[in-house]
Amino acid sequence: MEISIELLALLFSVATFAGFIDAIAGGGGLLTIPALLATGMPPAIALGTNKLQACGGSFSASLYFVRKKAVNLREILLLIALTFLGAAIGSILVQRIDVQSLKVFLPFLVLAIGLYFLFAPSIGDDDKKQRISYPLFAVLVGATIGFYDGVFGPAAGSFYTLSFVLLLGFNLTKAVAHAKVLNFTSNLASLIFFILGGAVIWQVGIVMMIGQFIGGTLGARMVVTKGKRLIRPMLVTISFLMVAKMLYDQGFF
Repeated sequence: MEISIELLALLFSVATFAGFIDAIAGGGGLLTIPALLATGMPPAIALGTNKLQACGGSFSASLYFVRKKAVNLREILLLIALTFLGAAIGSILVQRIDVQSLKVFLPFLVLAIGLYFLFAPSIGDDDKKQRISYPLFAVLVGATIGFYDGVFGPAAGSFYTLSFVLLLGFNLTKAVAHAKVLNFTSNLASLIFFILGGAVIWQVGIVMMIGQFIGGTLGARMVVTKGKRLIRPMLVTISFLMVAKMLYDQGFF
């Protein structure tokens, strides 16, 4: 398909903003996927191209967090491996299962996340007691949410963040940093299988990936410098906006 320079510039801008938002609170896909669909791409191509561009933002944010020592990759190797495996399986099965039920229940799950962070003002302020072991967390959270991200994807970053806070006792800054590493892992696994299926438009994906890289780096920098003062209101706001967008898409409004 032919893409004009003006449209590429618009998609680049959308991806940059989405990368910034995604690095802090997640939900960037709710901006980029509709933008890609609006170009006339078939849904499968739009999803594959979206995974390519999303890898730019999640990689740049992850790299920034690792360089700032907010994440120790050696400590979470098993978590990364099971997240990759879960996302790979989800990407393989996505054409064979019905995801419509996910679309129905997802807004209410995201709403619960937003309400939780809104009405639990002290949650995530400091590190708390770890409730489960890393191996168990890798199975319950890494593989499960990774699978979800491979199948569907919206709000996966928010699910990762909340899981780190509730189950491993991470503060919000640390939780967001680790969530972004897992988000990149599941994005990469999904992208591999979309590439194998020929469901990626490289010209569009690479341009948007550059925008995502810039936005993701800026967002990650804000997480490290502003911490919970920025993350909490952003998580709540983006959660409510995601709920409104998903309910609107389902015809509730």
